[in-house]
Amino acid sequence: MYLSIIRGAATGPARAPGAVPSTVVGLGLVSLITDISAEMITAVLPLYLMYGVGVGFLHLGAIEGLYAGATAVLRLAGGYLADRLGKPKAVAVAGYGLSALAKLGLPAAGGWLPGISLAIAADRAGKGIRTGPRDAMITLATPADTLGRAFGVHRAMDTTGALLGPLVATGLIALAAGYHAVFAVSFALGLTGVLVLVFFVPTPTAPPPPRARVAPRVALATLTAPGVRRACLVAALLGLVTIGDMVLYVAVQQRAGLPAGVLPLLPLGTALTFLLAAAPVGRLADRLGRWRVFLAGHGLLLLAYLLVGFAATGWVGAALALGLHGLFYAATDGVLMAYVSPMFPTALRSTGLAAVQTAQALARAAGAVAVGAALQFTTVPTAFAGLAVLLGAAIAIGARLGRPA
Repeated sequence: MYLSIIRGAATGPARAPGAVPSTVVGLGLVSLITDISAEMITAVLPLYLMYGVGVGFLHLGAIEGLYAGATAVLRLAGGYLADRLGKPKAVAVAGYGLSALAKLGLPAAGGWLPGISLAIAADRAGKGIRTGPRDAMITLATPADTLGRAFGVHRAMDTTGALLGPLVATGLIALAAGYHAVFAVSFALGLTGVLVLVFFVPTPTAPPPPRARVAPRVALATLTAPGVRRACLVAALLGLVTIGDMVLYVAVQQRAGLPAGVLPLLPLGTALTFLLAAAPVGRLADRLGRWRVFLAGHGLLLLAYLLVGFAATGWVGAALALGLHGLFYAATDGVLMAYVSPMFPTALRSTGLAAVQTAQALARAAGAVAVGAALQFTTVPTAFAGLAVLLGAAIAIGARLGRPA
């Protein structure tokens, strides 16, 4: 209700049929800039940690778990606060701002692993705060029958940033600017994203309609519906066997026999595929069923596991594995949010979305640590074969439960 009522309301007569609301485009631009900042760090972090600081798969998996889990710590708090105050944009600004400031902690930490971990935790906590309110703003500005398309467009713009981030980071390293230059530019871009959100994403010209305060008891009740519980359960179960990006990229680099110097460029394979597929897959999910597409996306991830474990040799094998990884994100990231959002009333939309995201993020954090430990003490083919079996079982359970509605 907040942003769709101004500047030619997203659902009003001024908007052409099928057009993406201006709020979605504005938030997509913020995500694009922010993701350049974030993916600069994500691209160089495995190289920095494994070949600079000297950590192994066990430590990398633990940091990957922190990367995923820290977002979950404040997801519910951010979503609930946005609903309680009725100001999702203000809460989203706070989250984006915290992530931008956290980038300064990386150069300050030097090579000290606890300091690096603290900076990563702060960055991911900011992501956790902003995600629920941002996605709620998208749903409030978009008709229910085109939510898949709207999330697909937003994720495509977000992924454009993910595509550019590694290129910027690699360019800085190639110019011998060093890791500190990467961290500094990342901070500057993160701050730019905050400013764009504050000044260029439209805000209401008049106060929003009065709304009842959201009591904690009522907020918690949103999780009691059978469909919501099953959605959280299946998302968490699948999250437990979803490998973290950094660990995957290192595994692909090693299994494909690629030089360590190309590691920051591997996210481009995932990001390019995600960029091209996000909007079309979102439209496909609107037509064929969002839950069906969500499960099919995890089937693509299973194929990626088998490819990395047994057939990813050379550039071609690496490109195929990363392409499947990108298709997995296109079929799951925005599609899950588009599917579950109608389950929640408007007044609790941020809280509900954050609850599902929290279940998924906590599970992925635990899975990242477990996968890192498995890779530390066994071979890549063995670890990825086990992951494929477990993921197949999780997909079967999700299909067995059916559409959790």
